[in-house]
Amino acid sequence: MHKPCKCGKAMSIRLRTVIFQNKVEIGNVPIFSCDTCNRSEVFAEVKPELTGLIGKLGSKPEKQSLRFDDVCEIAHLMVKVTEKKRSADPVETIIQERINELLDLLLLAQSLDDGGWIDDVRKRLSQVAKHSVTVHDF
Repeated sequence: MHKPCKCGKAMSIRLRTVIFQNKVEIGNVPIFSCDTCNRSEVFAEVKPELTGLIGKLGSKPEKQSLRFDDVCEIAHLMVKVTEKKRSADPVETIIQERINELLDLLLLAQSLDDGGWIDDVRKRLSQVAKHSVTVHDF
């Protein structure tokens, strides 16, 4: 996936680690990067989830490492499609498998009447549905 950079060259999307306040490492954040001018920007479709995560950390977070793909389904899917063992699998197949996993988790959460878990799974399903991401050239 590419987009034009302000310098005129193409920016490529990569999974990177974002450092927040020199204390919190957030891994697997989708970032557009330009190899020519070194400009970087967060993939717009995941900015709300990243902003929400950073907001939950507060103004004085403890030193820690987090995986963004644990809270953002778009990042989760990007991690999956870049795995070597999945390189021959169509992106659509990987997305459908994840939707099926989430639906199974939703059924389990509902059978246990776990409201927090139900809300989390629904949020993840809505992230996938809201962002129809076509992944090319990882």
